[in-house]
Amino acid sequence: MAFLGGILLVALGGVLEGLFSIPVTKVKTWEFENIWGVGSLLALLLLPWPLSYFFVDNLWQLYTSIPSSVLIGVVLCGFAWGLGGIYWGRAIANLGMALGVSILMGLINVFGSIVPLSVFEPNKLFTLGGYVLILAIIIMIVGIIIISIAGKKKEQALAIRESKVVENKKTGTFRLGLIFCLISGILSSAVNFAFIIGTPITEEAVNMLVPNYATSFAIWSLVFTANFSINTIYAFYMMFKKESLKKLSKGRFSREWIGAIFMGLAWPGGIIIYGIGANAMGPYGAYAGFPMMILASIIAGNLAGALGGEWKNSGVAPRRIMITGILVLCLAFSLLGYSTYMMNV
Repeated sequence: MAFLGGILLVALGGVLEGLFSIPVTKVKTWEFENIWGVGSLLALLLLPWPLSYFFVDNLWQLYTSIPSSVLIGVVLCGFAWGLGGIYWGRAIANLGMALGVSILMGLINVFGSIVPLSVFEPNKLFTLGGYVLILAIIIMIVGIIIISIAGKKKEQALAIRESKVVENKKTGTFRLGLIFCLISGILSSAVNFAFIIGTPITEEAVNMLVPNYATSFAIWSLVFTANFSINTIYAFYMMFKKESLKKLSKGRFSREWIGAIFMGLAWPGGIIIYGIGANAMGPYGAYAGFPMMILASIIAGNLAGALGGEWKNSGVAPRRIMITGILVLCLAFSLLGYSTYMMNV
């Protein structure tokens, strides 16, 4: 039951990760850097440290008992995750949403799942559970490609409908986008490296009788502080550079500020719930749980877009391709859960 509960929590965390950026597309009077900066700042303030403070007794004693190399490694992974988010935006700008997301998600899953398993548990990679994990990642990448094709066809259909011409990317821009994708894919996967590197923190938390669901909170406080500090500083820098800081006072509370609060809760909340679920899945939960979370976020994001009217007037073919991609991702999700079960046996 704990294992199945862990899978459900990982899926819930993925749903939140897939939905947290919705306010970015809904703001009317704010620029991207406004909603991203305020959302990042609230993500830093609302959840990480309050949760650790209230649920982890003697938090500072816990940190002082951990080797400094572990703490530094966790924080550096948080900084890397933050930088990965910045390069994510630049990659999408150069390659477009469909191709960019396909490449990025594939890289993040490889570097966030198979690579850490190879580094920390190499023997498990060559077991039945490891082989199923690799197969699931391959199927997942195929599903992502299918959904990306659907997204591309949707854009083309809407462009034709609106009498627009879809321009081809220049070779130089495409190559630059690929470089940004590689950088972002490597850096963004660091969030799962932080979770694995921080295992001594969760183990010590267990020794200090911290509730099982809260043993990873002390990890996320460090990771989120690094990540959201990077994102907040970058976004506010862009506000000053583009002179858009004054727009913060123009937003309607019912739209912009509530959207920022939702980002501030859902963004870190999804990762926190993922951590609880991955722990419940057993000692190898982080290796398959991470791509499972990514899968759930992709499915949730696409379904939210469809319900929000993004696929309206796109035609039957793109929607059928998208549904096929989602079904392939569901198959990969099931195989990922099975791979973890087999590695735990």
